[in-house]
Amino acid sequence: MNSQTTTGSSQQTNDIRQSARWFGIFFILTFLSYGFGSFLISDVTGSENPLGMAFASRFDIASGAILMALVHTFMNIALPVLVLPILKPYNQRLAYGYLSLAIAATITLIIGVIMLLSLIPLGEAFLTAQADQMANYELIATLLTQAGVYAYHMGMAIWSVAGLLFCSLLFSSKLLPRFMAVWGIVGYSVLFIGSVLEIYGHNDLVEMISVIPGGLFEVFLSLWLIFKGFNKLSN
Repeated sequence: MNSQTTTGSSQQTNDIRQSARWFGIFFILTFLSYGFGSFLISDVTGSENPLGMAFASRFDIASGAILMALVHTFMNIALPVLVLPILKPYNQRLAYGYLSLAIAATITLIIGVIMLLSLIPLGEAFLTAQADQMANYELIATLLTQAGVYAYHMGMAIWSVAGLLFCSLLFSSKLLPRFMAVWGIVGYSVLFIGSVLEIYGHNDLVEMISVIPGGLFEVFLSLWLIFKGFNKLSN
Protein backbone atom coordinates (compact mmCIF):
# COMPACT_ATOMS: atom_id res chain seq x y z
CA MET A 1 0.00 0.00 0.00
CA ASN A 2 2.79 2.38 0.92
CA SER A 3 4.63 1.41 -2.27
CA GLN A 4 1.55 2.19 -4.37
CA THR A 5 1.06 5.51 -2.60
CA THR A 6 4.68 6.44 -3.15
CA THR A 7 4.48 5.44 -6.81
CA GLY A 8 1.27 7.46 -7.29
CA SER A 9 2.77 10.49 -5.57
CA SER A 10 5.93 10.22 -7.66
CA GLN A 11 3.88 9.99 -10.87
CA GLN A 12 1.80 13.02 -9.87
CA THR A 13 4.93 15.02 -9.12
CA ASN A 14 6.41 14.04 -12.48
CA ASP A 15 3.19 15.05 -14.28
CA ILE A 16 3.21 18.45 -12.61
CA ARG A 17 6.85 18.97 -13.49
CA GLN A 18 6.01 18.19 -17.11
CA SER A 19 3.13 20.69 -16.97
CA ALA A 20 5.50 23.31 -15.61
CA ARG A 21 7.97 22.68 -18.43
CA TRP A 22 5.27 22.86 -21.08
CA PHE A 23 3.98 26.05 -19.47
CA GLY A 24 7.42 27.60 -19.85
CA ILE A 25 7.77 26.43 -23.45
CA PHE A 26 4.28 27.66 -24.38
CA PHE A 27 4.94 31.02 -22.71
CA ILE A 28 7.98 31.60 -24.92
CA LEU A 29 6.12 30.42 -28.04
CA THR A 30 3.19 32.70 -27.15
CA PHE A 31 5.51 35.66 -26.89
CA LEU A 32 7.31 34.83 -30.15
CA SER A 33 4.18 34.05 -32.19
CA TYR A 34 2.41 37.30 -31.35
CA GLY A 35 5.58 39.38 -31.58
CA PHE A 36 6.64 38.03 -34.97
CA GLY A 37 3.08 38.14 -36.29
CA SER A 38 2.65 41.78 -35.31
CA PHE A 39 6.04 42.55 -36.87
CA LEU A 40 4.86 41.16 -40.22
CA ILE A 41 1.68 43.22 -40.15
CA SER A 42 3.35 46.39 -38.85
CA ASP A 43 5.39 46.58 -42.06
CA VAL A 44 2.10 47.33 -43.80
CA THR A 45 0.22 49.34 -41.17
CA GLY A 46 3.27 51.46 -40.42
CA SER A 47 3.90 52.39 -44.04
CA GLU A 48 2.94 55.68 -45.66
CA ASN A 49 0.51 53.92 -48.00
CA PRO A 50 -0.93 50.92 -46.08
CA LEU A 51 -3.82 50.33 -48.47
CA GLY A 52 -1.55 50.40 -51.46
CA MET A 53 0.63 47.75 -49.82
CA ALA A 54 -2.13 45.68 -48.19
CA PHE A 55 -3.11 43.49 -51.13
CA ALA A 56 0.45 43.15 -52.45
CA SER A 57 1.58 42.16 -48.93
CA ARG A 58 -1.41 39.91 -48.28
CA PHE A 59 0.84 36.91 -47.61
CA ASP A 60 2.63 38.78 -44.81
CA ILE A 61 -0.65 40.03 -43.35
CA ALA A 62 -2.27 36.58 -43.50
CA SER A 63 0.82 34.90 -42.03
CA GLY A 64 0.95 37.46 -39.24
CA ALA A 65 -2.77 36.98 -38.56
CA ILE A 66 -2.33 33.19 -38.34
CA LEU A 67 0.49 33.58 -35.84
CA MET A 68 -1.42 36.16 -33.77
CA ALA A 69 -4.93 34.71 -33.94
CA LEU A 70 -4.38 30.94 -34.22
CA VAL A 71 -0.99 29.96 -32.85
CA HIS A 72 -1.06 32.60 -30.11
CA THR A 73 -4.63 31.68 -29.16
CA PHE A 74 -3.83 28.01 -28.69
CA MET A 75 -0.72 28.76 -26.62
CA ASN A 76 -2.28 31.56 -24.59
CA ILE A 77 -5.27 29.51 -23.46
CA ALA A 78 -3.11 26.43 -22.91
CA LEU A 79 -1.10 28.35 -20.28
CA PRO A 80 -3.80 28.60 -17.57
CA VAL A 81 -5.19 25.18 -18.51
CA LEU A 82 -1.81 23.56 -17.85
CA VAL A 83 -1.40 25.08 -14.39
CA LEU A 84 -5.06 24.98 -13.33
CA PRO A 85 -4.70 21.62 -11.51
CA ILE A 86 -1.58 22.94 -9.78
CA LEU A 87 -3.09 26.25 -8.68
CA LYS A 88 -6.60 25.09 -7.73
CA PRO A 89 -5.65 23.55 -4.36
CA TYR A 90 -4.27 26.91 -3.21
CA ASN A 91 -7.12 29.16 -4.34
CA GLN A 92 -9.78 27.87 -6.70
CA ARG A 93 -11.37 31.27 -7.37
CA LEU A 94 -8.10 32.90 -8.38
CA ALA A 95 -7.14 29.90 -10.50
CA TYR A 96 -10.41 30.00 -12.46
CA GLY A 97 -10.22 33.79 -12.57
CA TYR A 98 -6.83 33.49 -14.25
CA LEU A 99 -8.25 31.06 -16.81
CA SER A 100 -11.34 33.20 -17.50
CA LEU A 101 -9.40 36.43 -17.96
CA ALA A 102 -6.83 34.72 -20.18
CA ILE A 103 -9.67 33.59 -22.46
CA ALA A 104 -11.24 37.07 -22.42
CA ALA A 105 -7.90 38.71 -23.26
CA THR A 106 -7.28 36.26 -26.09
CA ILE A 107 -10.72 36.87 -27.61
CA THR A 108 -10.14 40.63 -27.46
CA LEU A 109 -6.79 40.24 -29.23
CA ILE A 110 -8.40 38.05 -31.90
CA ILE A 111 -10.95 40.79 -32.64
CA GLY A 112 -8.09 43.22 -33.18
CA VAL A 113 -6.34 40.81 -35.55
CA ILE A 114 -9.52 40.37 -37.60
CA MET A 115 -9.69 44.16 -37.98
CA LEU A 116 -6.16 44.15 -39.41
CA LEU A 117 -6.86 41.12 -41.61
CA SER A 118 -9.72 43.10 -43.18
CA LEU A 119 -7.12 45.35 -44.76
CA ILE A 120 -6.51 42.67 -47.42
CA PRO A 121 -9.94 42.82 -49.15
CA LEU A 122 -10.07 46.55 -48.50
CA GLY A 123 -6.70 46.98 -50.19
CA GLU A 124 -7.84 44.90 -53.15
CA ALA A 125 -10.92 47.07 -53.56
CA PHE A 126 -8.80 50.20 -53.19
CA LEU A 127 -6.70 49.23 -56.23
CA THR A 128 -9.74 49.47 -58.52
CA ALA A 129 -11.48 52.33 -56.70
CA GLN A 130 -12.39 55.56 -58.45
CA ALA A 131 -10.46 58.67 -57.48
CA ASP A 132 -13.38 60.15 -55.57
CA GLN A 133 -13.73 56.95 -53.51
CA MET A 134 -10.12 56.61 -52.41
CA ALA A 135 -10.46 58.97 -49.46
CA ASN A 136 -13.30 56.81 -48.08
CA TYR A 137 -11.20 53.65 -48.37
CA GLU A 138 -8.29 55.36 -46.65
CA LEU A 139 -10.57 56.50 -43.83
CA ILE A 140 -11.88 52.94 -43.33
CA ALA A 141 -8.30 51.62 -43.31
CA THR A 142 -7.33 54.16 -40.66
CA LEU A 143 -10.34 53.19 -38.53
CA LEU A 144 -9.61 49.46 -38.84
CA THR A 145 -5.95 49.98 -37.96
CA GLN A 146 -6.79 52.14 -34.97
CA ALA A 147 -9.45 49.65 -33.84
CA GLY A 148 -6.79 46.94 -33.97
CA VAL A 149 -4.53 49.06 -31.77
CA TYR A 150 -7.31 49.67 -29.25
CA ALA A 151 -8.16 45.96 -29.16
CA TYR A 152 -4.51 45.14 -28.53
CA HIS A 153 -4.24 47.49 -25.56
CA MET A 154 -7.60 46.34 -24.18
CA GLY A 155 -6.40 42.75 -24.48
CA MET A 156 -3.14 43.59 -22.73
CA ALA A 157 -5.02 45.34 -19.93
CA ILE A 158 -7.16 42.23 -19.38
CA TRP A 159 -4.11 39.97 -19.64
CA SER A 160 -2.30 42.06 -17.03
CA VAL A 161 -5.18 41.54 -14.57
CA ALA A 162 -4.99 37.80 -15.29
CA GLY A 163 -1.25 37.98 -14.61
CA LEU A 164 -1.88 39.72 -11.30
CA LEU A 165 -4.15 36.87 -10.20
CA PHE A 166 -1.55 34.34 -11.32
CA CYS A 167 1.31 36.06 -9.49
CA SER A 168 -0.81 36.53 -6.37
CA LEU A 169 -1.31 32.76 -6.33
CA LEU A 170 2.40 32.19 -6.84
CA PHE A 171 3.15 34.50 -3.92
CA SER A 172 0.70 32.91 -1.48
CA SER A 173 1.50 29.33 -2.49
CA LYS A 174 5.31 29.80 -2.52
CA LEU A 175 5.45 27.61 -5.64
CA LEU A 176 8.17 29.98 -6.84
CA PRO A 177 10.58 32.25 -4.95
CA ARG A 178 8.58 35.21 -3.70
CA PHE A 179 10.84 37.74 -5.40
CA MET A 180 9.61 36.34 -8.73
CA ALA A 181 5.97 36.70 -7.71
CA VAL A 182 6.59 40.29 -6.58
CA TRP A 183 8.43 40.98 -9.84
CA GLY A 184 5.42 39.67 -11.76
CA ILE A 185 2.97 41.74 -9.72
CA VAL A 186 4.99 44.90 -10.39
CA GLY A 187 5.41 44.04 -14.07
CA TYR A 188 1.73 43.34 -14.68
CA SER A 189 0.71 46.45 -12.71
CA VAL A 190 2.95 48.59 -14.93
CA LEU A 191 1.55 46.85 -18.01
CA PHE A 192 -2.03 47.52 -16.90
CA ILE A 193 -1.35 51.21 -16.28
CA GLY A 194 0.50 51.57 -19.58
CA SER A 195 -2.21 49.76 -21.56
CA VAL A 196 -4.95 51.96 -20.11
CA LEU A 197 -2.93 55.12 -20.80
CA GLU A 198 -2.37 53.97 -24.40
CA ILE A 199 -6.13 53.74 -24.88
CA TYR A 200 -6.41 57.42 -23.99
CA GLY A 201 -3.57 58.41 -26.29
CA HIS A 202 -0.45 56.85 -27.79
CA ASN A 203 2.94 57.64 -26.32
CA ASP A 204 6.04 55.78 -27.50
CA LEU A 205 7.82 56.09 -24.13
CA VAL A 206 4.82 54.88 -22.12
CA GLU A 207 4.32 51.93 -24.46
CA MET A 208 7.97 50.89 -24.23
CA ILE A 209 8.26 51.26 -20.45
CA SER A 210 4.97 49.45 -19.81
CA VAL A 211 6.05 46.19 -21.47
CA ILE A 212 9.65 45.88 -20.21
CA PRO A 213 9.17 44.71 -16.57
CA GLY A 214 6.38 42.23 -17.40
CA GLY A 215 8.08 41.02 -20.56
CA LEU A 216 11.35 40.28 -18.75
CA PHE A 217 9.40 38.53 -16.00
CA GLU A 218 7.61 36.28 -18.49
CA VAL A 219 10.88 35.30 -20.17
CA PHE A 220 12.58 34.62 -16.82
CA LEU A 221 9.55 32.69 -15.56
CA SER A 222 9.48 30.56 -18.70
CA LEU A 223 13.15 29.60 -18.38
CA TRP A 224 12.77 28.96 -14.65
CA LEU A 225 9.86 26.57 -15.15
CA ILE A 226 11.55 24.78 -18.05
CA PHE A 227 14.73 24.08 -16.11
CA LYS A 228 13.67 24.10 -12.44
CA GLY A 229 9.92 23.75 -12.15
CA PHE A 230 7.98 24.69 -9.06
CA ASN A 231 9.80 24.95 -5.73
CA LYS A 232 7.66 22.64 -3.63
CA LEU A 233 7.65 19.99 -6.32
CA SER A 234 11.40 19.93 -6.75
CA ASN A 235 12.18 18.96 -3.18
